[in-house]
Amino acid sequence: MSLPSYLSIDGHRYWVNRLNPWLVHFGGHFGIRWYGLAYLAGFLLASWIFSRWSREGRLPIPQDEVFPFILYLAFGVMIGGRLGYCILYNAHDCLHHPLEIFRVWDGGMASHGGIAGMVIAVWLYARQQHLRALPLVDAAAATGPLGIMLGRCANFVNGELWGRPTHVPWAVIFPDAPLVDGHQVPRHPSQLYAAGIEGILAFLVGQWVYRRSSRPGLTTAAVCATYGIGRFIDEFWREPDLGQPVFWGWMSKGQLFSIPMIVGGIAALIWFAVQARSAGREAERQTDPA
Repeated sequence: MSLPSYLSIDGHRYWVNRLNPWLVHFGGHFGIRWYGLAYLAGFLLASWIFSRWSREGRLPIPQDEVFPFILYLAFGVMIGGRLGYCILYNAHDCLHHPLEIFRVWDGGMASHGGIAGMVIAVWLYARQQHLRALPLVDAAAATGPLGIMLGRCANFVNGELWGRPTHVPWAVIFPDAPLVDGHQVPRHPSQLYAAGIEGILAFLVGQWVYRRSSRPGLTTAAVCATYGIGRFIDEFWREPDLGQPVFWGWMSKGQLFSIPMIVGGIAALIWFAVQARSAGREAERQTDPA
């Protein structure tokens, strides 16, 4: 049964998310999805930013190498994201039916896997070009949250990864979400929360650090900590994925997988701060006339 554009529940009207996930639909699983366009837009924006940084001398590759670098990133993110989903969220089915990996329309991508794939891709590119990998990882970390933001917006368009039930005024009805006591209920638009926290906030932090520090690894540490903390927080508004375990009665898999990013990012930031303080003291000793 098709739902109306708005539903009245307990005297409040809530918008029903009936957005079309297809820009062009040829039939079946074939067509152009907004989700795929979100990835494309993310890589195009990264290409534009990298080209500008290359001209400014902030990216250690020439402009004619930006496109090959983006190709490495694209393959790393896509392969890592898909394998990450299969390994972290659907290991049983993929182990017994390996072809499930290629059913990209059934299931999706895991952002943690995409991040790991991006890092591996940068390492492979740097090795092939005989470059230091960490400055390139910093550049990718500073721009990557843009793709996460666009992907979360596409999740909202798809009506997936919906939030927990709520009655806040901006709650949304997601037709594919599970019924509660046999009824559709308003839910947090947690995809948009994630777009703002994991995407926009992490992007702004990454850009701020990348432009003000030439210390290799500092941008990556800052983005990892910001993304990990943001993901851990916004998962409290997101409904745990159907069939996935909830640890200790409250922690989702997304939160569990974010802990290493939080710990690693914060530990690296502390190490950088200690190193900077030690360098400052050494400089003071060298300039002290006494």
